[in-house]
Amino acid sequence: MARVKRGVTAHAKHKKVYKVTKGFSGRRKNTIRAAKAAADKAGQYAFRDRKRKKRTFRALWIQRLNAAVRPFGMTYSRFIDGLSKSGITVDRKVLSDLAIHEPAAFQAIAEKAKAALAA
Repeated sequence: MARVKRGVTAHAKHKKVYKVTKGFSGRRKNTIRAAKAAADKAGQYAFRDRKRKKRTFRALWIQRLNAAVRPFGMTYSRFIDGLSKSGITVDRKVLSDLAIHEPAAFQAIAEKAKAALAA
């Protein structure tokens, strides 16, 4: 039986790992054992943080809204309560964007929310 040399296959497999670890520091980028472990861990972090990113952004929008409604004499929770009572269904991302880029439009929404709380 003929002898099978596996250098080509092994090199191809290693190349895939090295492509993922490009830019890593030390042996984590060029030693296959360390690189494989680093690539696995990087994948786990990436998967976890794709989920976490959504939470982080929502928290940021809430903080921005809280700061934006304070001049109108409201807190974030009272503002959201007022929005639901007035029947305005705009998500936090859009509200946050309005507060930054269109203060006049945001002020109108805030006033409607405040009026709905008073009624």
